[in-house]
Amino acid sequence: MTLIKTTYNRRSFLKTGSLAGGGMILGFSWLASCKPTPEQVNNIPKEWFDINSFLKIGDNGMVTIMSPNPEIGQNVKTSMPMIVADELGVDWKNVIVEQAPLNTDIFQRQLAGGSQSIRVGWSGLRMAGATARHMLVAAAAEAWQVDASEITVSAGIISHTASNNSAGFGEMASKAATMPVPEEVKLKESSNFDIIGTDRRNVDGQNIVTGKPLFGIDIQEEGMLIAMIVHPPAFGLTYKSMNANDVKSMPGIKDVFPIDAYKDDTEKQWSDGGAINKLVAIVGESTWQCMQAKKALNVTWEETSALESTKGHDEALTKLLNTSSKKPARKDGDVASAFRKADKVIERTYSAPFLAHNTMEPMNFFADVNGERALLNGPIQTPEFLEKTLASRLGLPVEKIDIKMTRMGGGFGRRLYGTFGVEAAVISQKMQAPIKLVYTREDDMTQGTYRPTYKVKYKAGLDKEGNLLAWHVKGAGSNDDLLFENRFPAGAVDNYLAEKFSLETNVTTGAWRAPRSNFVAGAEQAFIDEVAEAAGKDPIEFRLELFDRAIKNPVGEPEKNDYDPERYAGVLKLVRDKSGWSKGQGNAKRGVSAYYCHNSYVAQVLDLNDDTDAPKVDKVWCAVDCGIVINPMAAKNQIEGGIIDGIGHATYSEMTFENGQPQHKNFDTYRLIRHKEAPKEIETFFVDNGIDPTGLGEPSLPPIIGALANALYKATGQRHYNQPFITEKSVIG
Repeated sequence: MTLIKTTYNRRSFLKTGSLAGGGMILGFSWLASCKPTPEQVNNIPKEWFDINSFLKIGDNGMVTIMSPNPEIGQNVKTSMPMIVADELGVDWKNVIVEQAPLNTDIFQRQLAGGSQSIRVGWSGLRMAGATARHMLVAAAAEAWQVDASEITVSAGIISHTASNNSAGFGEMASKAATMPVPEEVKLKESSNFDIIGTDRRNVDGQNIVTGKPLFGIDIQEEGMLIAMIVHPPAFGLTYKSMNANDVKSMPGIKDVFPIDAYKDDTEKQWSDGGAINKLVAIVGESTWQCMQAKKALNVTWEETSALESTKGHDEALTKLLNTSSKKPARKDGDVASAFRKADKVIERTYSAPFLAHNTMEPMNFFADVNGERALLNGPIQTPEFLEKTLASRLGLPVEKIDIKMTRMGGGFGRRLYGTFGVEAAVISQKMQAPIKLVYTREDDMTQGTYRPTYKVKYKAGLDKEGNLLAWHVKGAGSNDDLLFENRFPAGAVDNYLAEKFSLETNVTTGAWRAPRSNFVAGAEQAFIDEVAEAAGKDPIEFRLELFDRAIKNPVGEPEKNDYDPERYAGVLKLVRDKSGWSKGQGNAKRGVSAYYCHNSYVAQVLDLNDDTDAPKVDKVWCAVDCGIVINPMAAKNQIEGGIIDGIGHATYSEMTFENGQPQHKNFDTYRLIRHKEAPKEIETFFVDNGIDPTGLGEPSLPPIIGALANALYKATGQRHYNQPFITEKSVIG
């Protein structure tokens, strides 16, 4: 096993400077490294030749590679083309990357979600590059009258040593475009990768830091009007009436009208979850004018369902956990009998609140809809599903709907739900004009599609030697049943019972970074530490004993278990060794955690410095098994972002409700992590095992919450059962 080591240091991060508006640049000389090469600036081809749907080659050897999936900050716009380029055999400096438009006929799964873009696209992207390489070689073989098997390709040069022939891609591009597409191609051995596994800067880096238009919010089109929406102030209310005529006379306002975002006969997709059907649209010449009109507009709402509150949600979830399921999600052995025989029984309940997504770029979308076609452009994680909904809602065939994708200023699952794209299209159709819909921060934070609120109850039984006899877990969430019943420790304990429940609520919910795992991992890992303490065992050794059981003598049917216990144990051993777990780090208080999700394994050790009243996160060690790492630099950034995100939300963030109304509307009351509260240092180790890539954007977030909770216990003597942790004690200074 070989390792790839990367380090984040907050002090180095600070030295690189900051951008206007509070953004920060990560890494030394980042801007300089993103400058276009002379080849890209001065050698734009006179003619391009389409080789396949993923790439085209210019007459001078420049290669344009299409990135098919939406770019949400996970860096797939760089990493996906890297895969194509490696198999093609082009020099990366001669590659231009473009965002592909939505085209379900030629691209598969044009979706950003579930940390699956690279995993699902891996084979297809490699095939696209290898196919193009095969066609270039075939063209050269025909031109030189030699055997194709004797031709080699490297850095954009095609060579035949025996005949002393060589040519650049540009010289063979026109002929290659006419060659038959092979039915089978040979892919590279991973040991021969030239680009995959090397650090490559973000292809949009130069444009991002110099403020070039990239994001949906940047769109400006001739004749475009601005639209804003007004939605009910509380869940359980719907539109009744308004004083539209008074507002229509305000400067710049073109119209004010109610809309049904979805007609009754609209065929909704899963991505339409969280939609508020009846809204008020305000259309004007500028965002400012629309915002002033919103303030002046008086809308009357009427109650259609119960106005729920946080206290009621908590009580209802508690009630569910105090019941028994008639059909358990999983049952191994006899849990009740095992608990009666246990020497020690530990039972704990954990909870977490609703969370907003809070993308830095608020929801927005451009739409230009007339009777014959619909043109849309904006930040969307699920363009294919938006297209299907629009076809039904607008009454247009799919082929008359054109959706382009901008770079997204954050998503975390929020932009999986494309209701804002539908709203923009409906408003444009009504106005018969191009529209850019813009949400305010308050619009987005109070609209819904929140991370569900959760509760989970764990019960564990130990014998006199500290061995785990029984494990019982009950989980419940709002509009979500929470548990992954076949994940660890399922398969590692003889008597195991998992029960799950869902609480129906009118507060709309949806995927939030690492769905379900973002809560249950932290709770599970905190509970395991408490059980290990009761057993009188080191928390890492206690976990490894369970993994050893799952490896050597698994309970039940091993194929039912979601995880590979050897890889799971592998990252835990790795982080133990790299962090010097047994030796400790001075006065630091340490917590450990390990979790499997999105097909990847992550283990973390977190050190708190408790020299002050408010402990500080000093350092995090992180071991990751996600298969082949395409771009180590980007992978490291994703891991670090997930760690900081998890620490911040678990410690500070919550959305509460009173009579159906969200109690937090902007960042003045909704607390996010601050720079000084981030870890001083994060050290990441990737396991290099040659396995095909798995998920990466989400797996580092869930376990860090457990590691933080366990470290806080060491620092303060207090266990944390309820998020955000700050409600129980001020925890991070």
